[in-house]
Order: sequence, then structure tokens, then C-alpha cells
Amino acid sequence: MDDLLKRLGQAPPPAALGQIDDAIMAAWFAEQRDRATQARLLSAAALVALGLGLAGGSLSSAPAQASPALSPFASTALAPSNLLDPR
Repeated sequence: MDDLLKRLGQAPPPAALGQIDDAIMAAWFAEQRDRATQARLLSAAALVALGLGLAGGSLSSAPAQASPALSPFASTALAPSNLLDPR
């Protein structure tokens, strides 16, 4: 094993090793470009959602009203006693 490692250490480096920097930098720049595109797309989607929410809220003619809270202890029109025996 030691002889193999000595021979490997004395061997010249592969020719493709000098070109690996360019490939790594190109991949890194492509990733940065993709991240910027995704950020712009996410911002545009958020603006569209905000615009649709504002438009939908402004089209309502009646004022907003909160519905009464549903409670298991309150008597409502949907209680079984009211549905089965309406007096």
C-alpha cells in the first residue's frame, strides 16, 4: 500500500484537473442566476396574491360581520332538540 501511495504521489496530475475550476465557477454562477430568478418569481407571486386579496376585499358590498362562535354548550338552531321537535 505504501508503494502504491508513493507512485501515486510521484505521478503527474491529470490534465482535466486544471479545467475543473472553470466548471465549478460556471455551475456556481448558474445556481446564483437560478436563485435570483426564483426570488423574482416568488416576489411576483406575492404581489399578485396581495392584489387579488385587495381586489376581492374591495368588491364586497356588505360590511364584514363576524359569525357567532360555535359552542357545544350554547343552544343553536342546529341542536338535535330543535331539529326533531320544532315548537
